Amino acid sequence: MRHRARCPAIRSSRHGRPLDLTDLTTSSAHAMQTTLYYWPEIQGRGEFVRLALEQAGVPYVDRGREDATAIERFLVDAGIATPPFAPPFLVADKLVIPQTANILLYLGQHYGLAPQDEAGGLWTHGLQLTLADFVVEIHDTHHPIAACEYYEDQRDEAHRRTTDFLANRAPKFLWYFERVLAHNPAGPTWAVRDALTYVDLSLFQIVAGLRYAFPRHMQRWEARLPHLVALHARVAALPRIAAYLQSPRRIPFNTMGIFRHYPELDALT
Repeated sequence: MRHRARCPAIRSSRHGRPLDLTDLTTSSAHAMQTTLYYWPEIQGRGEFVRLALEQAGVPYVDRGREDATAIERFLVDAGIATPPFAPPFLVADKLVIPQTANILLYLGQHYGLAPQDEAGGLWTHGLQLTLADFVVEIHDTHHPIAACEYYEDQRDEAHRRTTDFLANRAPKFLWYFERVLAHNPAGPTWAVRDALTYVDLSLFQIVAGLRYAFPRHMQRWEARLPHLVALHARVAALPRIAAYLQSPRRIPFNTMGIFRHYPELDALT
């Protein structure tokens, strides 16, 4: 089977009518709810948001899983004053919030998943932005040339990119976050101070995803990542996260997301 990245065709809008944000969910039952717009068949970048929503206990609608065409309708509507570039984006309290790290910044401030003081909030946000850089590099192991083309059409480039990723880039990111945990003045339980933040939830997803995509390498690396391994287990055991992971809301890893298992790539180096 040939595997390509999620690359939807977005058509131009044919109208310029400004939308009432309560219309964006397309039904009165959804109005005023927190609504996540993300592709229905993958975890992708939307999963970092889902984990935060689940842990915060926020009632939300995963709109793409109900009607994937709603995402395209939103993206092409020229009447939206603050249009997002691409999913994921969140509609909450009549705000349209684009970009994973930006959404998590909002959720952290409103639902206790980040420190409320400026220094703590900026440190947390900075860690999430670093994770966003890591996610791009993970994705580029299998699509280093063109996101809209098939993996099989860029296999040679993917092998070269993955060789460097496994030898240099992944260890650099992982050791960095291991050090963040080790140097936390409050201890290595959480990444920021003495409480769970959205960064911990995202680190859980990174570890889980790399275990799926590169199991051979993760098995070797984890001996040097005791704090990250413990954090993954700690987050997985949180009651709300544990329930989510066992529910149909958690989309399994597959061949269309950011984390993809290609045995030939895991066998490199």
